[in-house]
Amino acid sequence: MRAGGGPMHFDPKSVTTVSGEITAVNKVEGRRNEGTHLEVKTAEGSMRIWLGPSWYLDRQTVKLAKGDKVEVTGSKVQRAKGSALIAQTVKKGDATLTLRDANGVPAWSRGRR
Repeated sequence: MRAGGGPMHFDPKSVTTVSGEITAVNKVEGRRNEGTHLEVKTAEGSMRIWLGPSWYLDRQTVKLAKGDKVEVTGSKVQRAKGSALIAQTVKKGDATLTLRDANGVPAWSRGRR
């Protein structure tokens, strides 16, 4: 079981985009490694954004921090604690952090082609 209560499933049919301000950047212990989640304040309220493994994000040039304005595209999933977004891309200003392809295959995955 992953941190947060169960497996995550990226569904291309549920892809949506939200915009807002990062209110928290959280490191969460998972089954295999530490992951990074964001809390983003949107017009509709607060939303949890699942990014990916912390080690992968640490290697990227786009850095995300509390107070940053972002636009996140990803698969919306329902959880016991409310809805969340499995991030595909995160835009911060002119920079884009790509985390998954259109089918949800992670950029850090060995099976990526």
